[in-house]
Amino acid sequence: MSEGSCLLLADFNVGNLAAYMRNDREEPVVEIIEAPYDQVVPVLADPTHACWDGLVRYAVVWTRPESVSPTFADMLRGRSADIGELETEVDSYAKLLIAAGARLRLLCVPIWVADPHQRGLGMADMREGGIAYALLRMNARLLAVLNSDSKVYALDAQRWCALAGDRAFDPRLWYMGKIAFGNEVFKAAVPDLKAAFRGIEGRAKKMIVVDLDDTLWGGAVGEIGVEGLALGGHNRAGEAFLDFQHALKALQCRGILLTIVSKNEEEVALAAVDSHPEMVLRSTDLASWRIDWGDKAAHIVSLATELNLGLQDVVFIDDNAAERARVREALPTVLVPDWPADPAHYTRALEQLRCFDAPIRTWEDTQRNRMYADEQARRQERVVVASLAEWLQTLELKVVLEHVKPTNLRRTVQLMNKTNQMNLSTRRLSEAELVEWTGQPGREAWVCCVEDRFGDSGLTGLLSVEQVSGGGRIVDFVLSCRVMGRGVEETLLHHAVVRARAHGWCKLLAEYLPTQRNKPCFDLLTRVLMPSSDAVNCFHWDTCYDFSLPAHIELA
Repeated sequence: MSEGSCLLLADFNVGNLAAYMRNDREEPVVEIIEAPYDQVVPVLADPTHACWDGLVRYAVVWTRPESVSPTFADMLRGRSADIGELETEVDSYAKLLIAAGARLRLLCVPIWVADPHQRGLGMADMREGGIAYALLRMNARLLAVLNSDSKVYALDAQRWCALAGDRAFDPRLWYMGKIAFGNEVFKAAVPDLKAAFRGIEGRAKKMIVVDLDDTLWGGAVGEIGVEGLALGGHNRAGEAFLDFQHALKALQCRGILLTIVSKNEEEVALAAVDSHPEMVLRSTDLASWRIDWGDKAAHIVSLATELNLGLQDVVFIDDNAAERARVREALPTVLVPDWPADPAHYTRALEQLRCFDAPIRTWEDTQRNRMYADEQARRQERVVVASLAEWLQTLELKVVLEHVKPTNLRRTVQLMNKTNQMNLSTRRLSEAELVEWTGQPGREAWVCCVEDRFGDSGLTGLLSVEQVSGGGRIVDFVLSCRVMGRGVEETLLHHAVVRARAHGWCKLLAEYLPTQRNKPCFDLLTRVLMPSSDAVNCFHWDTCYDFSLPAHIELA
């Protein structure tokens, strides 16, 4: 089933690209629409053009630099050019892209590339006046203008051409059919475009589950001990395992959770993780782990449940083909990539995965593994406490509420667009759309930041309300899975009732829009609010009654 449409708009024949995209079965599967040939500016400039029908969700706008910039076209003919004029032409083009992007979920713009056989001024081509120099300035200007827009993303077409090698450019294709690139370029582009579509929809993978022996290091630690492991040093395999750990660490810095599932003795394995002098990853970098002789598939389910993630959010990496097959068969929604036998290829195999693409990175992303490590400390603390209520009292949990404003807008939109479980309506908005919505009379939006004695979880909740006939309505109720089950949900509802009273609303409504993943939100509403008798999945609270703030929470 199609998930909307993708418009291909170019100044060259994109029929081959369209065919590859139609034949690609990776999600999302979208209908491909080809705009009229070489009508880029007329289509971009006209929001009423027939190409922009209501089903177009994504667009790819792919141009050659000489068609966008007459100044650059003159340079190709040997004439001198003013860089200021060239950048002004890029600015005008970028404004058209941004305006068109506002009508879409995502607009992808491949950067400009040149045929490597074109040498321009030869040894002076990278100096001012050279074609290569001008092209770099054009791309730099384009990136600078697009950088702050939340819906228009530049993609690296130079990498696609590099992957295609000598088959990237063929003059015969241009003269025969106005095809600017060879098919290998289009083949390389399709997976990146699909990854961008998934990323903007919040479908990026969130957790990596990795094995230990012969995956993070060489050898079986239980057999040869810590000293015998191949890791670092001056040997081929050891260096390869070290670089693979650095690559995993880089993903962790992007907010991807790292976990371990290994058939080992836990004490021995963790001693190696924390004591081997060449280890890049330590236990403090791990959100959680399962190290014993049990079934890895069952352990992956357990980890996902513990970290409040779906199995579709998980990637499993293991050098053992049998273990990979077991997980593929038992858990078909977990991504289990084929894995090379030679550790020299591990890092490349990881970097070729496009499942982690996400549009923005925030401070909370960089801290996510540390936050889950803090959560693990909380769970360990909980073991020695007699009851959940007593454990919550020991957390010293503080919730800070503030209006949505420019300083928190980016993280707020990311939370809204990525959170699926504790999400009342799963409404997805851009930064501009949220600002416009909150600017209307009778509407307001609040975010909450949560911290406790184990650490700061950052901005993890969103509440928005609006006035409706007969009272008020909760529009957005979003909470990160990192802080679910600690009373923060009830704190947001307490604040919603407080704001309803401040506005004089006698009733506060909440309409639950079910999805495959937001049942936790339904369970909460069923537990704490009253069901409405006149509509399914609707709940309410009469504001003449207090909605109590949980006793263990300090609200600021």
